[in-house]
Amino acid sequence: MAMWMLMSSVLGLLVCQVCSSAEHHHNEAEQDHRTLYLWRNQGKGMMRVKRDWIIPPIRVSENSRYVPEDLVQIKSDKIFSGEVIYKLEGPGVDQEPKNLFEIDDKTGVIRSKRPLDREQYSSFTLKAFALSPSGERLENPTTIEIVVLDQNDNKPVFTHKQFFGSVSEFSVPGTLVMSVLATDADDPMTENAALGFSIIGQDSIPPNAVNKTMFGINNQTGAIYTRDVGLDREVVKEFKLKLRVADMWGDGLHSDAVAIISVSDINNHAPQFRAASYSIKALENSYNIEIGRVSVTDRDDPGTGNWEAKYTIYNDPYGNFAIQTDPVTNQGIMTVVKPLDYEVKREHNFILTVENVNPLSSKAPNLPLSSAAVLVTVVNENEAPYFKENPIRIEVPENEIPGKLLKSNIASDPDHSELRFQISKDPEGWLDIDRDTGNIFLRRSLNMKSPHVKNNIYSAVIMVTDAGGVSASATVNIILEETNDFPPQVRPLSSFLCTGDSRATSGLLMTAVDEDRPPHAAPFSFLITDSLSLNWTVNKVNDTHTVLSPTVDLEAGEYAVTVWVTDSGSPSQSALTQVNVTLCHCDSYGDCRSESGAFLASSVGISFIALIIIIACGALLLVLLFLAVAINACGKRHHIRKGSGLLVGESEDDVRDNVLNYNEQGGGEEDENAFNIDLLWNPRDAPPTSPWSFYPGTGLPQSKQPLRKDAPHNLPSPTYPRRPPADPTDIEDYINEGLEAADNDPNVPPYDTALIYDYEGEGSVAGSLSSIASSSSEGDQDYDYLNDWGPRFQKLANMYDPR
Repeated sequence: MAMWMLMSSVLGLLVCQVCSSAEHHHNEAEQDHRTLYLWRNQGKGMMRVKRDWIIPPIRVSENSRYVPEDLVQIKSDKIFSGEVIYKLEGPGVDQEPKNLFEIDDKTGVIRSKRPLDREQYSSFTLKAFALSPSGERLENPTTIEIVVLDQNDNKPVFTHKQFFGSVSEFSVPGTLVMSVLATDADDPMTENAALGFSIIGQDSIPPNAVNKTMFGINNQTGAIYTRDVGLDREVVKEFKLKLRVADMWGDGLHSDAVAIISVSDINNHAPQFRAASYSIKALENSYNIEIGRVSVTDRDDPGTGNWEAKYTIYNDPYGNFAIQTDPVTNQGIMTVVKPLDYEVKREHNFILTVENVNPLSSKAPNLPLSSAAVLVTVVNENEAPYFKENPIRIEVPENEIPGKLLKSNIASDPDHSELRFQISKDPEGWLDIDRDTGNIFLRRSLNMKSPHVKNNIYSAVIMVTDAGGVSASATVNIILEETNDFPPQVRPLSSFLCTGDSRATSGLLMTAVDEDRPPHAAPFSFLITDSLSLNWTVNKVNDTHTVLSPTVDLEAGEYAVTVWVTDSGSPSQSALTQVNVTLCHCDSYGDCRSESGAFLASSVGISFIALIIIIACGALLLVLLFLAVAINACGKRHHIRKGSGLLVGESEDDVRDNVLNYNEQGGGEEDENAFNIDLLWNPRDAPPTSPWSFYPGTGLPQSKQPLRKDAPHNLPSPTYPRRPPADPTDIEDYINEGLEAADNDPNVPPYDTALIYDYEGEGSVAGSLSSIASSSSEGDQDYDYLNDWGPRFQKLANMYDPR
């Protein structure tokens, strides 16, 4: 391979411009551009040139008007052995920005295709290749760097169109005010970006207030400073400076901007009162209201702490007055913070001083604080009367006698006018008041149980009005003192105690109730005083309970014990109470047993096995008895003759044997009120005093029901079946439905109570009792036998009398 040839003498020739002189006349190409032998060998069999030699960059001026422009020519010594094709790659060729450079693949001349802009791309790094016609690399690629030379084509620009700053008035020369900045896009390493600052104009606000130059600027840094004395905000409030920046150290391209400098205020003026004295009027008894204003002047900047006034009050020993600053007008707002009294003091004098919120500057004149005298005249008004006590508290025993004086001298009037009193609220009407003096009297007896008494306090409202119509009100709280009005009562009045060997007698726990409230109720004391109760005693448990127990073994039975109970009131109340105590034998649960139960539990009774046998035999007899009755009823229903009347059967027995008895409790055969034969009789027609009662939903009578213990009382009853449909063939289902409803009804007698229902069999020829009157065989029936049935059936016999 060929070697890189970069001799220093050749590199020197490369720095020369294209077509620099006519002395280089080796060939035409070398007359127009520089030639680089990048791959030249030193000779046959010679060693290659060292590769770490640095190739100097190719410098190209920006904004060139001569385009396309030949920049450099590269050659390879392979041209002596064959054809060489040159290629170029990198930014500006086949990479962004594309199409800035190109290479002649035959001659190796590199050209610029368009003007270059250094501010966009300051340099380009490219790679050159030497290839055979077939595309084979003849040499290793080499790097070519192109540097764009800067031209002064950009003027400097300020970072802002306007700059703002401030400087305190009376600042000394040399005081830094502000700094301005500018930038230049040209090469900062050249004079094209070397900036110079200057002030080319000065205006004041108000115009022409100052004629001398008050500010200067550093040519290189842009720092603005004061140059002269005499900055006074009261004379000039603002300066407007016209600034300029230019490159080439101020001699090149330039641009302008404006700097606005405000003269800031210092507290060099103390506030002054506009008047030496002020006279103000204030209404008595009014406070926290404005009564007047004072004004001051201050030449400092309004709205700042150098202008804002701060007022102070002197010679106001009771602190009746206060003053605040209005932030808008800077006036002093005077108010009354404690009510004034015309009858006590009619005029008030005090001194006001004023100063600024910010301290005065050392450049301000040394003057004392401004002050002013203030005279406040109190204006009289009709003041409202007042109660000496509100609420008015009165303690009264609950049994106080009406007419009692409860309170006097309750109100007064500052103007000493005549007063009138009245009661504006008295729910129970217990109080009375003297209209002239205001003395409060008890009008009616007190009642601790009144709904208007809360926590022993009864509240009323009274009002007082003066001669000018001004009024005031106060609450009267009557504290009712509890008195001992009721004696205590012993509870319970009756109970039972267990006796015998089965359970030891413990005693009856008793207490007492008292309608009075503490301290006139508990603790209670219990005492046995009756000579008939010597076998009993009481033992105290606590302040409210005691235990009554026998002192000796007593037989089972009823005992009346007289107990004397006393409360702790003053004076105390007592009462005698008779307590009925039943001594009985108890079971293992502590419940009293019946006589039969006591007998069975005793050692004298029969054995348990024998008792079980007796009960079983009795149950068997009852089953046999019910079975016989059922068989008898079933046999009778088949003896009714078909086609005959309902009440005529084949049996010669009295027809009354077929009428079922529903527990009739009347007075015998002659008692027509207890049993009415009217078949359409409604059970609800019975009077309230009737001894009959009826099963719910059935209309069937029953005797007075015992209470059930297997279900709660007063629960709603289930729905009982309605009347059977017309012409039923069998009412057995109807009866069973009623029976099931009654079994589940908590309001019917217990399960072991016999419920008697009439079952009249199947296949009844009549759908209802009304069929007696509408049967088609009515003419064939003979109802004379109804007259033989007694007075109960007399009404029925009259209905079918053929006469």
